[in-house]
Amino acid sequence: MSDEMINNFSHITKSHPCFNEKIHDKVGRIHIPIAPNCNIQCGFCTRKINDQEDRPGVSSQIMTVDDAIEHIRQTTTKMPINVVGVAGPGDSLFNSNTLELFKRVKKEFPDLILCMSTNGLLVPDYIDEIVESGVKTVTITINAIDPDIGVKIYDDIQYHGKCYHGREGFEILLENQLKAVELLSQRGIVVKVNSVLIPTVNDKHIVEIAKVVRGKGASIMNVIPLIPLNKFKDLEKPGCGLLSTVRQDVEEYIPVFRACSQCRADAFGIPGHKQHDYSLELVPNSHY
Repeated sequence: MSDEMINNFSHITKSHPCFNEKIHDKVGRIHIPIAPNCNIQCGFCTRKINDQEDRPGVSSQIMTVDDAIEHIRQTTTKMPINVVGVAGPGDSLFNSNTLELFKRVKKEFPDLILCMSTNGLLVPDYIDEIVESGVKTVTITINAIDPDIGVKIYDDIQYHGKCYHGREGFEILLENQLKAVELLSQRGIVVKVNSVLIPTVNDKHIVEIAKVVRGKGASIMNVIPLIPLNKFKDLEKPGCGLLSTVRQDVEEYIPVFRACSQCRADAFGIPGHKQHDYSLELVPNSHY
């Protein structure tokens, strides 16, 4: 790792509440819900527009780029904000407004860290645009590196105008995810890998993910507990004991972030701070 990349990572870890546990409850971030569409179907994911559910994949509305810029202007005058991110409610790169937003934010708010969450499928296609847009951190959700496990988690993969199923689809996704980690880290972008801990499915496999993504250049990993939904709705949410054990195993290979709040796609403010963490109000007739 070059000196420039080390300095970049140091800056991020000092400033980003989703990469540094010590400041997680002290500085804020803004999640912009500008990416409604998704190109994969995960077995645990159900995207919705509502005010009730406090989880990823949920937003009260889908914003335009202009509305998002105004939201950032207003929020940054009211509270300490370090990060502007796009985390859905679909996949960031499967929505053209995401990179347009980042370019606008880079120009108007040059001191804010730009952060993107993605499944990684389209990162190799957009790597140059991601770099040019000013994105400094990318979170890629990787839940398996073994096709026998991956096919249990992922159903459909849309890629370059075709829909792939089963093993074929997962292998395309995995190849691009690992290439994404490598390409981003080579370009000086700090990569965090999220893995959803799904009991009886990938709970004994996540440490293998850690080994591989560390070798590709990931800087930190976040093991998050399953929220039982969709085809995994009958599984129990993993308990603290299992979660702690998996995180300890992973930490032998890569640093682990433990303070994730599993935020909504429209969350803003200071994460995990009940008095200073908000989400957008429901806009009537919002839909995907």
